[in-house]
Amino acid sequence: MGAESWEGRLHAAGAQALYVHVPFCRSKCAYCDFSSWATRADDPLVAAYAASVGRMLAQAEAAGLLEGCRTGYLGGGTPTLMGSAVGGLLARMAPHCPRELSCEANPDSLDDATLAAIASSGATRVSVGVQSTSDAELAALGRIHTSAQATSALRRAVAAGLDVSCDLMCAIPRQGEKSWRRSLDDVLAAGVGHVSVYPLQIEEGTAFGRRYAVGDPAFNSEDVQAARMAQAEHALAAAGLHRYEVASYARPGKSCAHNRAYWTGVPYLGLGTGASGMLAAEGYAHLRAVAPQLPPAPEDAARVRLTVTSGRRQVAAASGLAGLDFDLEFLTEPQAAAEDLMLGMRLTEGVAEGLLAHARSVLGAGRVDGALAEAAAEGLAHATPAGGLAPTERGWLLGNELFGLMWGLAPGTVASASARATGA
Repeated sequence: MGAESWEGRLHAAGAQALYVHVPFCRSKCAYCDFSSWATRADDPLVAAYAASVGRMLAQAEAAGLLEGCRTGYLGGGTPTLMGSAVGGLLARMAPHCPRELSCEANPDSLDDATLAAIASSGATRVSVGVQSTSDAELAALGRIHTSAQATSALRRAVAAGLDVSCDLMCAIPRQGEKSWRRSLDDVLAAGVGHVSVYPLQIEEGTAFGRRYAVGDPAFNSEDVQAARMAQAEHALAAAGLHRYEVASYARPGKSCAHNRAYWTGVPYLGLGTGASGMLAAEGYAHLRAVAPQLPPAPEDAARVRLTVTSGRRQVAAASGLAGLDFDLEFLTEPQAAAEDLMLGMRLTEGVAEGLLAHARSVLGAGRVDGALAEAAAEGLAHATPAGGLAPTERGWLLGNELFGLMWGLAPGTVASASARATGA
């Protein structure tokens, strides 16, 4: 991809990826700090929320925001809490996601009827929140499914003809080297084509954050995290799944196109409580046409990051996009280039020569080349044969250092703002 193509992304008229957030779960996990709430599946709020998101999608379509959209992801929370009704929301998204459409699922709610609705909706992928195949570890995490439910859900999803991904979590309570390897072996035996592996992050405001507020638990130490991630890479690579992103492994042709959009500067629209989006200034102007509560972008803004701050009840009651609250960040072109360098360091292939050329043109060749030299000297990244820059294993292990080095190229302070729903 040449420098012109990277610059062109800053003038995209709409979104090329779509994310919809469903904030409902049967129960709240002990580690979870996502926008989600324990909710009964038959709560009328769930259906009202889905209907409201449908109205917002219609407005985004009318504004031309989804004309170039290629991928989509229905995440949560637990979309499959909706049961077979989840198929209706996926079908609403599907025309805008011709390349790939994913649905997040939990094993306890992925019954045969729900799976059939997903498979017939136009969705192409299902991502199952397994986390572990040890019942003791699942209980410690506050998960409500069993190991048997998890492996059954994976096998049935594969049999349904969907591309199947699963999430696994390491450095968690009660986990040892043997049980971690067993979880890896169990999901591989189920036939999945994609595995995402995450070390547990203990966040403030969660049950784990309160439980482990004093001192760092030994099961979650940096050394344990590194050892578990290395063990996962070895086991998954031996099974034919290769790392393409710091936390994601896939068989050939099975990487998640939607997730890659987040790391490669592709504009995306986020709808629903807590959903994040990123639009070029032109796309943001189109969004303002149907969300007049949004402030004008500063004249030098090239990229706008948006987060929906409305709660689930406000989203459900909204008549459209004008009924949402947002937090916003406005990035200049140099700041956007630094951000793209930072995000690209999550990918195995790193960043291409075209992005480096674009970054040099807007950030200054001397500053960019100085950062690249420092990254190489510290063993965090290396030059690729094609003239790009890729992270090393050390760069991933010391991600904050590598990401900080790239973002440190961004000049000035990112401008921010908030917007309240019309009439609020």
